[in-house]
Amino acid sequence: MYSMFDLLFETPSYRPVYVISDSEMKELKKNQHQEELDEITKQKVRLKDAFKAQLKHLEEREKEIKKELKVLSASKDK
Repeated sequence: MYSMFDLLFETPSYRPVYVISDSEMKELKKNQHQEELDEITKQKVRLKDAFKAQLKHLEEREKEIKKELKVLSASKDK
């Protein structure tokens, strides 16, 4: 039977530590920021495209409804 004390010392509770130079750290941060900036740019393009598509859909639907209203108004007047 194991005690809590045995479990504490059998299971490593540490993570590996990596040591890098300041210049490597700066390069890593630069790369991470560039990746984030690239992703932001891609998301902006996708959002603009989605907005344009939604706007086009709404404008087409607006035209259809106005057309139907004219037809209904014309038939009501007869």
